[in-house]
This record gives sequence, C-alpha cells and structure tokens, in this order.
Amino acid sequence: MKTQQKNRAPVRQPVAVIGAGVAGLAAAARLAVAGHAVTVFEAGPSFGGKMHQFELPGGYRFDAGPSLFTLPQLVDDVFRLAHRAPADYFRYERLDPITNYFFADGTRLAAWAEAGQFAAEVEEKLGAPAAAVTQFLARSGRAYDATAGTFLHKSLHKAGTYFSPETLKAVGALPALGLLGTMHQRHAKAFADPRLVQLFDRYATYNGSDPYQAPATLSMIPHLEHGIGAFYPVGGIYAIAESLHRLAEEFGVKFRFNEPVEEILVADKHVTGLRTAQDVYDFGQVVSNMDVVPTYRRLLPTQPAPERTLAQPRSSSALIFYWGIAREFPELDLHNIFFSSDYQQEFKAIFEGKTVGDDVTVYVNVTSKKTPADAPAGHENWFVMVNVPHDEGQDWDALTQKTRRLVLTRLSGALGVAIEPLIKAEKIWTPPGIAADTSSFGGALYGSSSNNPLAAFLRHPNFSGRLSGLYFCGGSVHPGGGIPLCLLSAKIVAELIG
Repeated sequence: MKTQQKNRAPVRQPVAVIGAGVAGLAAAARLAVAGHAVTVFEAGPSFGGKMHQFELPGGYRFDAGPSLFTLPQLVDDVFRLAHRAPADYFRYERLDPITNYFFADGTRLAAWAEAGQFAAEVEEKLGAPAAAVTQFLARSGRAYDATAGTFLHKSLHKAGTYFSPETLKAVGALPALGLLGTMHQRHAKAFADPRLVQLFDRYATYNGSDPYQAPATLSMIPHLEHGIGAFYPVGGIYAIAESLHRLAEEFGVKFRFNEPVEEILVADKHVTGLRTAQDVYDFGQVVSNMDVVPTYRRLLPTQPAPERTLAQPRSSSALIFYWGIAREFPELDLHNIFFSSDYQQEFKAIFEGKTVGDDVTVYVNVTSKKTPADAPAGHENWFVMVNVPHDEGQDWDALTQKTRRLVLTRLSGALGVAIEPLIKAEKIWTPPGIAADTSSFGGALYGSSSNNPLAAFLRHPNFSGRLSGLYFCGGSVHPGGGIPLCLLSAKIVAELIG
C-alpha cells in the first residue's frame, strides 16, 4: 500500500535469512525496514520455529514451545523502528499473579507481580521475612540495570564493547551486588527457607542451566518478572510470530517455505549465496537463525568450524505432554509449578546422569485461562513440561513412559484428582522430536548451557570472524535463548549489518 512505502529506506544489499523462528523474523523485519531486500528460507511449511501452534482433536489449541513472555518492549521496538503503532499488530496484558507454586510438602504460594505483595505472600505462606524478599528483588533490579545494556544489548565479541565507560561500570558493579559464586549459593545466603531457595533456583531453567553450577549473575532474572513484569500476548505466544511475520511482509520480505537450505556458498572467505534443492541463490550477506552446530556441520561442510565453541556443554531440553483435559481447575492459573522434593538430585540427574530422575518438577501452562477458545467449554488445554537432558542417544521411549507416570502421580497428588482419566487428547514432544522439528542440536532448547561464569563469553558471536558476510541470531548464539534474548540477537545482527 502507498502509505506503507513512505517509510522505506533506500534499497541496500540483499540479505538471506535461514530459518523463520522468532529471531529470524525479527532480523528480517529490522533489515527490511533498513532498506535491505530480504528473503527468508524456512525448511518447514510456516513461520515460528519453536514458536508454532497446533490443535488436537476435540478443539484444544496449543502454543508448542515458549510459554513465558517478558520484556514485551523488545517486540514493540521492531514496530516503532518501522514507524508503526505496536498495538495495531500486537497486544498483551500484564500477569498478576505470575505463577502459582505447589511445593512438595503441600504448601501453595502465588507469585504476585508487585514485589511487596509477593514478599507479603512469602512471609504468610513460608514464614520467611518479607524484607528479605524485597531486598533481594531490589538488588536483582540493580544488577540488571547495571549489566543488561552491556552484556545483553551489545556484541561481546567486538573490542569496542569493552572500552566503554558503561562496560567498566557494569563489571565493577558485580562484586558489590553479591553476584559471585553460583545461583544456589547466592539464594541460600539470602534465604533460610529451602522452599524459597528452590523457588529462586528455578530461574536457572529459563536458559536451560543448573542453579548449582550456573553463576550468580543469573540471579537478576527475577527482576524481569517482578520488576518489569510477565505478560501474556492476546491470542497466545504464537501472536508474536504472527505480528512479526505480518510486518516483515509489509516491508517486502519474501518467504520461501518448505525450502531447506543445503549449503551456504563461500568464495575467498566471503559468503556468495545459498544452495537449496530448488535453486542456487546469490547473496552477499547471510543470517543463520539455525542452531549454530548444524549451521556449521550441514551448511558449511568444507569450512573450518569453531570446534571449541561448538563443544560447549549443551543446555537442557524438555519433555512436553500436551493434554486436552476434560475439567476445569480453579486453583490453576496460566503458569503453574509443581516442585520436586529434592531439587539438587533432579539437576544432578539431568546434567550429570543425562537422564530423568525419580522425582521431577512439573510445569503446567494453561492458555485457556486467558484465551477460553483454546479449549472446549468446561475443559482446559494443559502444556505439561519437565526439564530433561538434551538427546545423546538415551532410550526416550522408556524415559517418556517413566516421566509420564511421575507427572501423573505428582499432579494427581497435588490436585487431589486422578488426572489420567481426564486426558481426552494427547501429543508428546521429546528431545529427539524437538531436534528433528527445529534443527536444535540434540534438542537443547537454549544452545549451550550457562553452567560456568564465562558461559556468556563462550557463546558463538553474532558474526563469523572468518567468513565475511555471515551472521548468526537465535537462541544458540549471543546473548542466549528465550524470547527476549532471541529478539536481542536479531537487533545485534541488524546493527552489525547496518
């Protein structure tokens, strides 16, 4: 439309984007707004990557992958960059409460959005001083404010990042903020009640890590929920992908679905194009939104790979049960956590044993609480997830059967109702399935884990240091996995291409 052409920048060098996941969509939109002719190549039939949706018989709709949404301004920023009103494309509501917690001893607790109200709930239900919670969250906020601009919004692999006053300030702030040691050590020092320690330890799972190994810097994650807010997109998480896809098309981005890239073409250490089964395409710049491991192994078979980077320990994966439930549960909300009784053993099983323990924490997401049309009247759609190791050839049939039994026992006991007879529709997504459907190496949801203090610096950069014209975005590269960080990776790439 004519009104949509006014904001176009002059056409610049064509860019190919491999993969239409959320980072690929955001990168494509940003680059198109900047005036690049962009073509997105997607192996699947549609956009979204892990952020896709599906329905099960009986009228149950599910968001397949991500379920938690924070930092919505990172989506809004893409539309503002395009001089569009974000609300014309995408709307969301702030959650309150954020999560309902069910502890193994029968205690229940609501994580209210406002820090003071949450602290009062903790004091009432767990007996922990409210002041300890508010002080911890305030320090979490200061840590985020001091470091996010450097460590999340910029490339950590460009020298200029380290010579700015902002970076020196961020690094200098870490010791004073008590962000040395591991997450668990940080939380155990702050709180005496082991249930409260467990509650804050779970934030390590937001990037597929182990709180008993992950650095205490990750203790700033709660600030995203209680300081900034957790949100629900109107219509579900898939609405994020839909809105970005719509914007990208308005700015001329071409989408080639069902056309997997077979090779990134290189000459004289410079990207020259792509090869698919359909054709060979000329591109001087290529952005890979595919997991960095298969990008090198499959698409750059003749090029030296950064073996040390690719060998970094992988994040956890997930075993997900999608259940259509023939009943409503008023005690559940959108996000619900049913904790195991021994968190340390649970993570030890995942990261050391590469298996599923005998006592698991269960996450239940019910979007029909917010979007009633996602399930028939009187029913609910349950997205039931357990953290598990990435695929290394385990017997997933046996592990899936075992985990399903553990989940049913845990949920039935906590809710006082036999759950299995209520399941009217079911689908299961295993780590091998995630790997096959999304090209995530081993089904690891977040690329490499953050289980050491230097993990952020060991992630693959957003550009190739060897091949001119090659860039990377998505959860397997800097700054990491999850919706906000994937969107930031797209921002970094778009700025690098310029």
